[in-house]
Amino acid sequence: MRKQDKMVIWPVYFDSTKTRNEGRRIPKSLAVASPKILEIKQAVAKLGLDHELVLDADYPKTPRLKTGMLLVAKKEPKNQIIKKIAKQLPKIRSAATTK
Repeated sequence: MRKQDKMVIWPVYFDSTKTRNEGRRIPKSLAVASPKILEIKQAVAKLGLDHELVLDADYPKTPRLKTGMLLVAKKEPKNQIIKKIAKQLPKIRSAATTK
């Protein structure tokens, strides 16, 4: 049973290669191609949110594909947190490519 004080964040929410019907939750302008769960974890950590990583979870619309998920503490509405994470992802990607 899911805890009520946490929300589930899936990588597909931020994937520019997916449609809204396939699970993307943000505008394509904020999305990145094929985000990894560890990139999202870095973004959440950078925002200072309490989180827990679950690596062996599979997104309900794509069973058998273990993408992982994050459990993030509910401090504000989910859509606001998702947008904040989405704004951090390009920064994390650019920092990873410059190293």
